[in-house]
Amino acid sequence: EEINRNRTNGAYLPDYVLNPELSATAALDEAVRDADLVVMGVPSHSMRDTLAEVAKSIRPWVPVVSLAKGLEPESHLRMTEVIRQVLPDHPAGALSGPNLAKEIMAGYAAASVIAFENPEIARQVQGVFHSGLFRVYTNNDVTGCELGGALKNVIAIATGMGDGLGVGDNTRSAVITRGLAELTRLGVSMGGAPTTFSGLAGIGDLIATCTSRQSRNRHVGEELGRGQTIDEISAAMNQVAEGVKTTRVVMELAAKHDLDMPISNEVNGVLYEGRTAQDAYSGLTQRLPGSEQDPN
Repeated sequence: EEINRNRTNGAYLPDYVLNPELSATAALDEAVRDADLVVMGVPSHSMRDTLAEVAKSIRPWVPVVSLAKGLEPESHLRMTEVIRQVLPDHPAGALSGPNLAKEIMAGYAAASVIAFENPEIARQVQGVFHSGLFRVYTNNDVTGCELGGALKNVIAIATGMGDGLGVGDNTRSAVITRGLAELTRLGVSMGGAPTTFSGLAGIGDLIATCTSRQSRNRHVGEELGRGQTIDEISAAMNQVAEGVKTTRVVMELAAKHDLDMPISNEVNGVLYEGRTAQDAYSGLTQRLPGSEQDPN
């Protein structure tokens, strides 16, 4: 009602006026039944159930784009894999990159990646999203783009913990850089292209999520660094920090692929094993450094 009446969304985008052509509905079938493109802006743990409802109304072959930057907790599937399971006859893609919503609403320049395995579908959908200073590039490495978006959230929590502890810019830079090495190792092991992780869906998204005050995952880490528990932090938030659930999945995947992921392991310890942020950073600094070229 607020969106349709006032052109505003005070809970999530205060101080911004929405496009007058945008209309909102609480009926999923009304939103989906005539759509030429369906964009799924729901958290990863809700994706499958929401898609099951979408399946009742969506027209044949309509492409489905995921915005979620997470992995399904039990199955470890990426969101396009979930889409293909629930809607097997629909092209599945992902939009990912350093896209903080309030900056886009403010009209600042931003760039993103639309990823479909079929390049022609990617180009068609690119035209829908590309607008003015919001530049959208295509990429056929759907696996890498999705994994970059999901895995960077864990590193953002680690970076935030350091900010909460007051460790300094040098330490933050080291965590981001070594975090990129971690997520690239796992992403490549799972089928992503190495070059994707040096692009917008990789390091681009990682930098924005690890450094911005608007980042939910960085915020979670910062509050952990200040001594709050994850339950206290989650209760005070009205949005989902995907990295909290993704951390457990990352550790399970690291074990499956026999990879050493020390930063992710320390984040997991704080979130689920009763360790403190101070414990985590002490553990990282006591670890003996190896070669920077070492794949592990």
